[in-house]
Amino acid sequence: MIDFEIEVRIETPISEPEATLVEKIVTAVSITLRLQQAAVPVVMTVALTDDEVIQQLNFTYRGQDKATDVLSFAAGEPMPGMADGPLYLGDVIISVPTARRQAAKAGHSLLAELQLLAVHGTLHLLGLDHVDKIEKREMWAAQTAVMTQLGLPHVFATET
Repeated sequence: MIDFEIEVRIETPISEPEATLVEKIVTAVSITLRLQQAAVPVVMTVALTDDEVIQQLNFTYRGQDKATDVLSFAAGEPMPGMADGPLYLGDVIISVPTARRQAAKAGHSLLAELQLLAVHGTLHLLGLDHVDKIEKREMWAAQTAVMTQLGLPHVFATET
């Protein structure tokens, strides 16, 4: 039985080799799910897209007419009769152009930024947030734990 099934969809051109990119994102998400002791089996999707798509999603679902780096859409409760199958956790949508800009500004690779955003989005699917100082401290600690396991302790969220 597979504990975690993570589909990575690449919907925009990206310079990273696809197999490496998918492997690194799946690893980051899997570590996040394990460290957060997610119920198994879990199925989820990570989609890599562009600023236009994420801006439209951000406007439609959050009322903010601007591109953002990552959005998470939790699936909610399983449908009746689906209780025996894997839990569909939800979708994480990442804007590659925004990630590229953030990586350049922070001085690390695009791949490391994409991993960070995949971790961040997955933590949101698991119910973590950063609306207040206490929640933010917990979420940033969880991100740091994953990034450290990935060998990337120097890559962290820069939101203030």
